[in-house]
Amino acid sequence: MNWKTILVGTLLALGLSGCMTDKPEDGPAPRLKPYTAGEKIVLQNVHGGAKTLVRTEKGFVVEGEEEKVVMVDIFGTFCQPCKEEAPHLTDLQLRRNGEFVIIALTHLEEVSDDYVRENFSGQYNAYYFISNGKDNARIAQSVTDDIEYRSALQVPFKVMLKGGEYQHITDVWEKKPENLYYIGKIDTAVIEEDLNKILER
Repeated sequence: MNWKTILVGTLLALGLSGCMTDKPEDGPAPRLKPYTAGEKIVLQNVHGGAKTLVRTEKGFVVEGEEEKVVMVDIFGTFCQPCKEEAPHLTDLQLRRNGEFVIIALTHLEEVSDDYVRENFSGQYNAYYFISNGKDNARIAQSVTDDIEYRSALQVPFKVMLKGGEYQHITDVWEKKPENLYYIGKIDTAVIEEDLNKILER
């Protein structure tokens, strides 16, 4: 096997599974103060409006929408799988709005709200709740700490919560039954099937 074959295989694997920034010289990110139960985080939508995340003992709920299943989508505007998923997530949010809410958090980048609207939402039909705020990194760290995810965070990375608790969802890569996250591009049919199962629990 030559070096070109290895390089192409590596690039394909990264494209299928998720995106990472290429900044090894930065070292590990500093640890952020964890959220405590009852703490509220007001998130601004790049499209206008706001939602408040409330920290629970085991996760988060959206204030005023506590009965809904929450999907936290940690993504990057630079990420090809994130771009490809966006219109399908918009469709899912529109169809299941009464029982489901997406909270998308930009991560691993520093961009303006205008940039997100013009270069992500506008180009890829991402018209669900997108936060581009300073609290995103802390929320992302809380999520990965909560579910004891120890690998380097790749985007897109998603979790589903019901009643403030993380839910078991399909592991499309390793088929682990106790899986608590999606990583990489996920078919929205898989997400919707998991949503239906979660709503029945």
